[in-house]
Amino acid sequence: MHELSIVTGVVEICEQHAGARRVLAVNLVIGALSGVVPEALEFCFEAATKDTLLEGAKLGIERVAATGFCAACGKVSVIEGFIDPCPRCGGFPLEMRSGAEMRVKDLEVE
Repeated sequence: MHELSIVTGVVEICEQHAGARRVLAVNLVIGALSGVVPEALEFCFEAATKDTLLEGAKLGIERVAATGFCAACGKVSVIEGFIDPCPRCGGFPLEMRSGAEMRVKDLEVE
């Protein structure tokens, strides 16, 4: 389960930016094609934050749909995979616009 190592990284990032203050909430952005399972992150969060500045913090997850730009028709469309053709015209390849990201959006501190 690589989500545990991801949550550990999130804890490190938040502690670096919290300025030794207790973190009350952390919000993540996770793309549909990031390879990260949000439910697994939620499952690991409590264990990974024990005895840290994030212990007891609320975890928020914003899910981002995957979108791609088609040069053939000039449209941005929601896609299901990295190698999907354009759902409007069948054009290929699409330029990924969103959906692969995984980042800390913000955090709330005391």
